[in-house]
Amino acid sequence: MSVPTGIRPLATALLFATTPAMGAAAPLAGRIVLVAQGEALRSDEVRHAVVYFKPHMPADVRPLPRAPEIHMRRKEFVPRVVAVTVGSTVRFPNSDPILHNVFSVSGANAFDLGLYPEGPGKAATFRHPGLVRVFCNVHHDMVAYVLVLDTPYFVAPDADGAFVLADLPETAGLLVVWHERAAPWSKELQPPAPDTLVVQLQVSKPLVPLHPDKNGKPYANATADKSYR
Repeated sequence: MSVPTGIRPLATALLFATTPAMGAAAPLAGRIVLVAQGEALRSDEVRHAVVYFKPHMPADVRPLPRAPEIHMRRKEFVPRVVAVTVGSTVRFPNSDPILHNVFSVSGANAFDLGLYPEGPGKAATFRHPGLVRVFCNVHHDMVAYVLVLDTPYFVAPDADGAFVLADLPETAGLLVVWHERAAPWSKELQPPAPDTLVVQLQVSKPLVPLHPDKNGKPYANATADKSYR
């Protein structure tokens, strides 16, 4: 099957091991709601969430056969969030007529692609599980996230927060819902999976976090975005 270039809604985003070692159970359907200041967030930011299931019995995890792409377009990363399996490569094309410098200082997955102009861009390979915070060394407000997973069972919700995880293994494991602006939510699951699940995430983090450049120095005129809507 073809692999999407970013996280797509619902079934089109499901990425599974080619030959699971465990029997398949019923799909898990649910909905994610972002809450800020006691009210549901009025935006489609929920689509930047990632829902993933980590079975206690290790699954067959392989790098994606095709590299997802995070474009730099109008001084933004598009898409803003991509989930991949360990060992996968992500490409960063530059769709702007200006220079960008994509980098991350996220532990073992740190990288620096240097300055480069408009074109097909450069790529980075992520060999360790964890969250990779991606920035541009030229533009402080450019932020993206690569969630590197050691499980093949993950999906992104649609713009209304609905998601479906199909063909989950019939075994116990940990279900996690991640969003860039909230603390991760997790729940132990035992088969059979529940019919439906509603997860509320409390928005507590700014859309653009204040961060240094790749050399650990402050950006000129950079301020944290503290908006929650």
